[in-house]
Amino acid sequence: MGLKKVNAVIVGAGAGGGVVAKELSVAGLSVVLLEQGNWISYDDHTNDELCSERTTVLGNSCGPDDKRYRRVVTDNSGKRSIVLPSESAYNNISACVGSGTVTYGALAWRFMREDFKMKTVYGHVEGSTLEDWPIDYEDLEPFYEKAEWEIGVSGDSNSNPFAAPRRNQYPMPPFAHNKEAGLLHDAALKMGCHPFSIPVLRNSIPYNGRPACYRMRTCVGFPCPVNAKAGTQNTVIPVALKTGNCELRTNCIAAEIVTNDQGKITGVVYFDENNRRKTQPANIVILSASAIETARLLLNSKSKYFPNGIGNENDWVGRNLHGHPYPKAFGLFDEEIFDDVGPGSSVAICDFNHHNPGIIGGGYLSNSFIRMPYNFSQVRPPGEKSWGKQHKDFQRKYFKRMAEIHGPYQELPNFNQRVEVDQQVKDFWGIPVPRLSGNTLSVNRKGCDFMAEKAEEWLKKAGAVVTWKSAGISGIVAAGQHQAGTCRMGNDPKTSVTDKYGRIHAVPNLFVADGSLHVTNGGFNPVLTILALGYRIGSFIADEWNKGNRFK
Repeated sequence: MGLKKVNAVIVGAGAGGGVVAKELSVAGLSVVLLEQGNWISYDDHTNDELCSERTTVLGNSCGPDDKRYRRVVTDNSGKRSIVLPSESAYNNISACVGSGTVTYGALAWRFMREDFKMKTVYGHVEGSTLEDWPIDYEDLEPFYEKAEWEIGVSGDSNSNPFAAPRRNQYPMPPFAHNKEAGLLHDAALKMGCHPFSIPVLRNSIPYNGRPACYRMRTCVGFPCPVNAKAGTQNTVIPVALKTGNCELRTNCIAAEIVTNDQGKITGVVYFDENNRRKTQPANIVILSASAIETARLLLNSKSKYFPNGIGNENDWVGRNLHGHPYPKAFGLFDEEIFDDVGPGSSVAICDFNHHNPGIIGGGYLSNSFIRMPYNFSQVRPPGEKSWGKQHKDFQRKYFKRMAEIHGPYQELPNFNQRVEVDQQVKDFWGIPVPRLSGNTLSVNRKGCDFMAEKAEEWLKKAGAVVTWKSAGISGIVAAGQHQAGTCRMGNDPKTSVTDKYGRIHAVPNLFVADGSLHVTNGGFNPVLTILALGYRIGSFIADEWNKGNRFK
C-alpha cells in the first residue's frame, strides 16, 4: 500500500525548509518534511573540537558520514577526484534537523539594498553572470522582520549607519563586547569607521521560552548546550509539529522528483531510515536541501518530459554555484586580549561593503570566533614553524594574544562554476552524486585582496605588533561557506530557474526555498535572507492554496 497523499512534501529541514513547513502547516495544509539526518543535541558530541563543523579530523558531529556520502570535484585541468564529507572540497553543511542552523555562528544579517541590484549598481562585469534579483529589499523587509521576531535576533539596528531602513528594532538587545571586541571597537573609530555589535540569532535575554546565552567559547561548529542559539529545530519546526498537520521523517534520503504520464509533478521518491525505497505523493513539492543538493535532485529527476532534469530546459540548473571566500588578517599583541567570553565574533564594520573605488561589491569585516587549540595550531605567521619546540612555544605564548579580522566577500557568480551529476559515481543508495567544477573570476581575487588589506589595517590600528593577511580565495570552485546560486530566481526562464516566488518556471507545483535561489549572495552570512525567503515563499503558497489555487 502506498503512502497517503499530502498537500506538500518538503525536502530538507534546514533554514528554508523549516520555515516553509511552519507556514504551511499553520495555514492548514498537510505537510511531510523529509530530513536526511536526525535530531541532534550538544550531548551527542559535546565540544570535541576534532569533530565539529569547523574541524573534521574525526568526522562531522552533525553528519553526513564518510561511509555513505561522496562527491566528485573536477579541477581546472579536468582531473576528477572523489571527496568525502570530512574533506573541505566536499563543501559540507550539517545533516540534521535544523541543518546548519544547529551549528552555525548565528550571525543575522539583512542584505543591503545594493545586494539585490548588483547589475544596476555595477554594470556588466566581463565573464560574470552578475544580475539583479527579481525582487528588491522592500519586498523582503517584512519577512526579514518576521524572521527576526519569530526565530529571535539580538542586536541594535541604530548602530549601523549603512543598514537598509527597517520598520522595527530587534526583539532583544545586543550582546556586550568582550575584551578583544572592545579593543577593536575603539580601533575602528580611530580608522574613521563605524563599529557596532553584530546582530545574532542568539538570545541575549530569555526569549520565547529559551534561556539567555551564557557565552561559552565553543559555539560555532557545535549545537548549543542550553538552547540559547536559535535555529529552525528549536523554533519553527516544533510549531509546525504541534499543529498536527506536519509529519517530520528523519534519516530519509530524497532520490528524485516524481513525474506522471502527463508530465505533472506528483511527489518525491526517497529512501527511509531502513533504506527502503518509497514514494510520497503530494500536490506541491518544495526543495530546501542546499544549493548543491537541490540542484542534484533536479538534475537526477529525468523523464521524457524533462530529459535534462526538471527545470533545466535552458541549462541553468546547477550553474552559478558560488559561496563566500573569507579574506582575513591576523595580528599578534604584546598583552593578553583573550578573556574567554565567547563566542567571539562580536564587533563589525560595514564601511567596505559597497562603493569601494575599483572594487565590485565588498563585505563586512569583524573579529572571528574563538579558535579552539587545535584550530589555533594551524594559524602561524609566514616562516613560523608548524612543528617542534618553536611551534609549541608559539602556541603557549600567543593563544591569548592573537586576533583575527575577517569577512565574507561577495563573490561574483559565473556560468561555468557549477553542479552536475556524475553517472559513474553513486552514493550508498545508488543515486548519482554531485560533481563540482569551475573556477572563480579574477575580479573576485581583487576584491578579496582589498578586504584583506582593510582587515590588516584595522589590526594595526588596534596595536598589533605583528600582522599578516590572506585573500582567502583559491581560484577553484569552493562553496563551503554559504553555497548559493544554482537555481537562481528571475523573470526570464532563459536565464533563471525559478520565478520571484521560488517556483520552477513552467512547473506550477514545484518550489525551491534555500540558498539556491540567490542571484548574488551579499557581503554577509546569508541565513537571515534564506529564512526571510522561506517566510515569503511559504506565505505565498499558503495564501494561494487557501484562495483555491491548487498549483495544477
